[in-house]
Amino acid sequence: MTPSCDALRRNSSQSILDAIGNTPLLRLPSIEGDLPGTELYAKAEWLNPGGSVKDRPAARMICEGIQAGLLTPQRRILDATSGNTGIAYAMIGAALGYGVTLCIPSNITPERKRILKAYGPELIYTDPLEGSDGAIREARRRFADDPDRVFYPDQYNNCFNWRAHYDTTAVEIWEQTAGRVTHFVAGLGTSGTFMGTGRRLRELNPLIALASVQPDAPFHGLEGLKHMETAIVPGIYDDTLADRDLRVATDDAYAMTRRLAAEEGLLVGISSGASLVGAMKMLHDD
Repeated sequence: MTPSCDALRRNSSQSILDAIGNTPLLRLPSIEGDLPGTELYAKAEWLNPGGSVKDRPAARMICEGIQAGLLTPQRRILDATSGNTGIAYAMIGAALGYGVTLCIPSNITPERKRILKAYGPELIYTDPLEGSDGAIREARRRFADDPDRVFYPDQYNNCFNWRAHYDTTAVEIWEQTAGRVTHFVAGLGTSGTFMGTGRRLRELNPLIALASVQPDAPFHGLEGLKHMETAIVPGIYDDTLADRDLRVATDDAYAMTRRLAAEEGLLVGISSGASLVGAMKMLHDD
């Protein structure tokens, strides 16, 4: 019998699900040097067990699916991913005993492919030129062909994606800054991190400045982020939430990841680099 999320938590004091969240805020003293009088922090989501912020919504969507009776022992988890959510699905699926099928662009990074294969999901590679949109179309097709045999969280349109951040990420940031946070910046992929965290922070402080980050062109190298004008727009995305929508070039994001490694000792992904470039733009303009 496949355990539920609640049962796993009850039966283990160190469940993989309990390890998700409560990540630290790390100050960036070297980068701050470009912005006198500013305190700059990064939420260290790479310390989640699956290595990214996507552990939060993946766990929430799976647990809600179980509780609603949509994910049963007879069904596999199916979704489209650009990498990190897929890793989270595969990790949690392995822990809970569910099969996982992931539709994913074939040009994801080699390390992501190796991590995914270690967890054992079925991988359906899609046309790299179609990006995450191609993976979304393939997941939709497979769900339509066999809806009774799969649980399709549909992360781009699932309210529990952004709810995971509304209930956890935002609250952690608020508490870790003792309510002093004045700006929040995040990239747009599914948009769940920005939408959920931004909504809650705005409720806690109506004056907080919110900025979204996306690639500056349709063809880009910012894996995990969407150029909204030319992509399938997530159903959970609301473009009215952001005070500013910032466009970041791929080269600038890569340069920032190298700077974070060299000056702050932090090895982060390209979307993190893009978010920090966006934050610097926002703060320079304020």
